[in-house]
Amino acid sequence: MFSGKTTKPTFKSYLPPVQTEVKKTIDPPIKKLDPKLLPGEIVVNEANFVRKCISTKNSQDDLWGRLICTNFKVSFIPQDVPIKQKPQLSHLLLGQHDIPLTCLEQVVTVNDTKGKKKVLGSNQKLKFNPTELILYCKDLRIIRFCFDEAGPESAKKVCLAIAHYSHPADLQLLFGFEYQGRQYHESKGKRVNGSIPRGRLQTAIFDLPSDWDREIKRTGASEWRVCSINKGYAISPSLPEYIVVPVSLADQDLKQYSVFFTDNRIPLWCWNHTNGSALARMACIADPLQQKKIEHKLFSAITKSHPQCSEVFRSDLDKCLPNIQDIQSAFLKIRQICIIDPFEESEERWLSSIENSRWLEYVRAFLKHSAEIVYHLEGKNASVILQEREDRDLNCVVSSLVQLMLDPHYRSLTGFQSLVQKEWVMAGHRFLDRCNHLKKNDSEESPLFMLFLDCVWQIMNQYPAAFEFTEAYLSVLSDSMWIPLFSTFLFNCPKQRAQLLMDFAKNKAIPQGEDQTVFFPPVWDWSQQFSTKDITLFNNPMYIGKGAACVQNGEVKTFRRSKKSYSLMSRGPSLRNGLKDGEDPQTRRGSMVSELKPDFSPVKDESPSELFFRDWFTRPADQQGLLIPLLMPSHMALWKLFFLRWVPEACIPKGGSITAYRKLSQLVDEIDILQSQIRQYKGPSSGSSPLPSPSGPASDQRRMYFKASSPCNPPTPPDFLTSSFPFTPMGNLCRRSLHGTPISKFMNGAKIWLSTETLANDTL
Repeated sequence: MFSGKTTKPTFKSYLPPVQTEVKKTIDPPIKKLDPKLLPGEIVVNEANFVRKCISTKNSQDDLWGRLICTNFKVSFIPQDVPIKQKPQLSHLLLGQHDIPLTCLEQVVTVNDTKGKKKVLGSNQKLKFNPTELILYCKDLRIIRFCFDEAGPESAKKVCLAIAHYSHPADLQLLFGFEYQGRQYHESKGKRVNGSIPRGRLQTAIFDLPSDWDREIKRTGASEWRVCSINKGYAISPSLPEYIVVPVSLADQDLKQYSVFFTDNRIPLWCWNHTNGSALARMACIADPLQQKKIEHKLFSAITKSHPQCSEVFRSDLDKCLPNIQDIQSAFLKIRQICIIDPFEESEERWLSSIENSRWLEYVRAFLKHSAEIVYHLEGKNASVILQEREDRDLNCVVSSLVQLMLDPHYRSLTGFQSLVQKEWVMAGHRFLDRCNHLKKNDSEESPLFMLFLDCVWQIMNQYPAAFEFTEAYLSVLSDSMWIPLFSTFLFNCPKQRAQLLMDFAKNKAIPQGEDQTVFFPPVWDWSQQFSTKDITLFNNPMYIGKGAACVQNGEVKTFRRSKKSYSLMSRGPSLRNGLKDGEDPQTRRGSMVSELKPDFSPVKDESPSELFFRDWFTRPADQQGLLIPLLMPSHMALWKLFFLRWVPEACIPKGGSITAYRKLSQLVDEIDILQSQIRQYKGPSSGSSPLPSPSGPASDQRRMYFKASSPCNPPTPPDFLTSSFPFTPMGNLCRRSLHGTPISKFMNGAKIWLSTETLANDTL
């Protein structure tokens, strides 16, 4: 409707301010827009007067600035940064608008006037002048730039440069090799006796016999030994140089057996239970004629390592879990649903679309199978060997989840990192291929590590006090896969890592024998990426494990629950038929629920496994003991912080789980201050009354991100707090409004019901 009150002109200029008054403002913007480059980083192409799209409705909130491609990242430097876009998690290596080249999934150029679109690869030509550039990122961001005012040639060149440098021809062309070489030589003054002490890392790397010796001692695996037959990778290129094998197996026998296994991967010890049962993993035996003979000898040796000489239970994961192609397909579907597809107001199939992606079904399948393995180790007191064709994918997920459920050490921060190092990095998970860093073979790509992190989050979501780390830590860890500056996620196997880093050291004039964790460090030294304050975001204020050491005098204490236990939620015996022996984990979800009686009453013909889980769930959980997740389909939740963190409409301003996290952090910080004051409290002395210490620990030494405030100043939520904290959604994804749609209902607290049939039959 027309209003006669309007007196101001309605025309609005969308030209960037830098171009409206060129003579007056050209110098300051150029100084402002200079990129921050790391050692060894160079600018390869750039375009000025580029618009970064913030909103699809209008361009009022869009940012104008300079788009730069370096040999490490795509960087956008805005001319003016609004206060509301102040970054929440300050990265030491990347700016708020930076994207590592290895994080790019697709580089898409668009010409609106000609209606053309092209996905760019390496060394490709672009026959039209792009008006838009859309970057699809592996961390689920979608970023859009417009070249309204940029020169057509500069726009074309920067798009081609981004596409070319995001497809490196060789692993050693990744920026990390240049960066770490510069870092090594520039930090000579900081090293002690020629090297940085590994002790500051705290996380076990498992590239030395001493790391394995400590793990054997910690778990009480007295019938297992460290074996060095693979030193120099003489037996298998994908195994670590040092492995743990039964004491009763001689090195000569292991060498003889190894030739029959896929890639010569003989069985690997993973972990020992206090009851003596062991968890091991192995590849398949390629020669069927030798299979029974070799398996008999190996299984007999594992049986001898058990105090009661229990028989070994073998689990063939290839037969009972989805393969890597299924997992990749499910991930692409859920990413499409959560990030790429627009939400229409009439759309009523969003929740069923999440179900049909099968991602949550696969998460549940891995958790369910891991719980079955836990039953054999804990309930049947039997050793278990996980078998997979190559022993480098599914085994990594299941072995890690089993140890996470059984051993509270792995639920601490350093313990969890050592678990990833042991069961993924040193066990030869193909990070280079599965992450597709070189973008050479899409058929080999699969988000297995992401699936594992989602499984960990599901357990954390059910037992929030059992883990020392937070979901923000898990998200940061997943993001670190796409930053090629650390050795953790770059290589396919220990031999490839050792060979490439040896060549790297030679090319960079690094002395022979130098510790590789010094000149090309793993991701576990978080001070490389974040400030001390930001690292405190990893600390879970609800964690009850601090001070409750699991190892005393080199011996592991029992993991069984004590009478004094912690219960954080009301739980019923809802897993009675949840882990039925012989059930196919990939059956559709309704099948498991349909077997449950409405009142969960005991059934006479319950199997031993059903009795084990029923008994466990009828008792309160010990956060420092065995943990078994609830596995009904409705217990599987969508990991909102990961899948929806970049969607501005899905963010709850000053709300979400971060609100509870903030209040808990402040409470824990206040308790720490009070405890510190009590410790520093001086007893009565002659002529004076006792006075408490005026303050607790210094602010930068306190372990919580959100600090307790003075009693005179009651805490108020910070302005930047949203449910996506600590990530910044602004400008990282363009979406239309979703008000009133299923996703908006979900964000307001609705459950993700996996199907109407499940909802009718399932009981929380």
